[in-house]
Amino acid sequence: MSDNLPVTVDVLTAAQRVAIARHPGRPGVAQIIDALFTDFFEQRGDLSSTDDPSIMGGIALFHGRPVTVLGNRKGSDIEERVACNFGMASPEGYRKAQRIMRAAEKFGRPIFTFVDTSGAYPGMEAEEHGQGEAIARSIELMSSLTVPVICVICGEGGSGGALALAVGNRVIMLENAVYSVLSPEGFASILWKDSSRADEACEVMKLTADDLLELGVIDGIIPEPAGGAHENPAALFQILDTQLSRELEALSKMSPNALVNDRYRKFRAMGATAVKRGRI
Repeated sequence: MSDNLPVTVDVLTAAQRVAIARHPGRPGVAQIIDALFTDFFEQRGDLSSTDDPSIMGGIALFHGRPVTVLGNRKGSDIEERVACNFGMASPEGYRKAQRIMRAAEKFGRPIFTFVDTSGAYPGMEAEEHGQGEAIARSIELMSSLTVPVICVICGEGGSGGALALAVGNRVIMLENAVYSVLSPEGFASILWKDSSRADEACEVMKLTADDLLELGVIDGIIPEPAGGAHENPAALFQILDTQLSRELEALSKMSPNALVNDRYRKFRAMGATAVKRGRI
């Protein structure tokens, strides 16, 4: 881990970080793929039903090495956001992700995931199509993969819809990303029966990168430009590229069994101890 990277000096509240994580101009998975990877070939469909555009994934080159990359796609304008259901995936989306990850496993390609969703789509149709089962299968599959898995929480990471793409050997967060069991509005509605207390919920939920690093839920924090990643995406991409290269190099030295065991120990230890780790 490096100590010489630029860090935002502004002290922001948890609610302010949530607002930045939700900023419409924040770089999403499509922009990250364009900036960090080459020769991207998108794979669509779950080979059973249909394609869910809220999950974007496929094969690419990362510094000349074949990899698999996928993530939640929210869209960059209102038309695309509606088409992508604002990043809330259906069961078909998670089954597409599983198909893509199984291919990566078969051909020995490392996997990068980029998480940015308020949660899986909770509609009746999604439940009828097996939303809970699809998320559980995704978590099960990621737990057993014998290739390196590196996950980046780059915007919102909400509930099981985020965890379905976040079971990795390394889980890192952008500085202003958030990761939690549900949205602050949902938390306030359940706990206090008042969604207007969402800002207060943000402080209680321990959803910021600093909180989660201290709790041992994530492995490191990627600093963002002042004001958030949307203010200077190029600067963020440079830092992110460097850190992903380091993580991949380290994980590539591990055997397939060691990668599985490493991932298992990592997630079993969460909640048992609060190990404070250094900032990337």
